[in-house]
Amino acid sequence: MRYYEEQGLLTPRRRPSGYREYAEEDARTVQNIRTLLAAGLNTHTIAELLPCMVDEGQGLAPGCPDMLPDLYRERERIDRAVADLMAARAVLDTVIAATPSHDSAEPDGCLAMTTGAAPS
Repeated sequence: MRYYEEQGLLTPRRRPSGYREYAEEDARTVQNIRTLLAAGLNTHTIAELLPCMVDEGQGLAPGCPDMLPDLYRERERIDRAVADLMAARAVLDTVIAATPSHDSAEPDGCLAMTTGAAPS
């Protein structure tokens, strides 16, 4: 919760002693922050969007249609990240598939592992 406060996402009341005092509204705000984090948004974007989000009991939603371009932009960013991860996995699958089988009876079967040779 302190992190959310540092990021400007949450502003709890302070007692004269300096202790933070959280209200029921703060609990809802934290729940909304976690929803947006789970949706893949970073805290900077959440700070921009959160004040305009509404939750009328059916889940978090934009308070106005003007927010949709920002949400679509974030969705496209996530789509690109997913595509990059899928491409990386495909390369790894190719490397795995190209790995020769290791005959455990052959002591020098994996020379790189036994000599500590650095990859090239």
